[in-house]
Amino acid sequence: MARANDTQVKIEEMILIGIGSNLPSDYGPARETCAAALDILQQQEPITIVARSRWYRSSPVPMSDQPWFVNGVIAVESELDPVALLAALHRIEAVFGRPSQEARIATPNAPRTLDLDLLAYHDVIRDGPEPPILPHPRLAERAFVLLPMREIAPDWRHPVDGRALADLIEALSGEGIVQPID
Repeated sequence: MARANDTQVKIEEMILIGIGSNLPSDYGPARETCAAALDILQQQEPITIVARSRWYRSSPVPMSDQPWFVNGVIAVESELDPVALLAALHRIEAVFGRPSQEARIATPNAPRTLDLDLLAYHDVIRDGPEPPILPHPRLAERAFVLLPMREIAPDWRHPVDGRALADLIEALSGEGIVQPID
């Protein structure tokens, strides 16, 4: 698997997944949980990780007293369509004790053992009503997504409005703290 600065993903072939955790799991603290999720993802699903960002430490958004997060972004290759890929991500989350989608909707921004978000699937645009919405509807507002994404896909453009990743980062509100940790 390529690490940041080793390879960059071709824009037209880009499937991006966000990873996050701020609670320990049976696999260890948040950082170890995220790493274990990547191992399981490649072992159990028809998915190949082709690049990954460093891990980042990020404050909860909105700010609260819950533990800080570990976040990262991976680029993958898969023959799964967006619906099947999202289902695979939800299966992995369940292995780590993540509540169902319905429970997450009832308690937004709650602490979590694992969060796997399908951020972008090539240049596909899906706006519902059934998930996944692509690109991820809050991707452009999240420094904990955009900063790691810059490491593996610096030339990525938002498929809806065409904005460059660098412009999205510049437009961030400054809410939250995001720092690389490895």
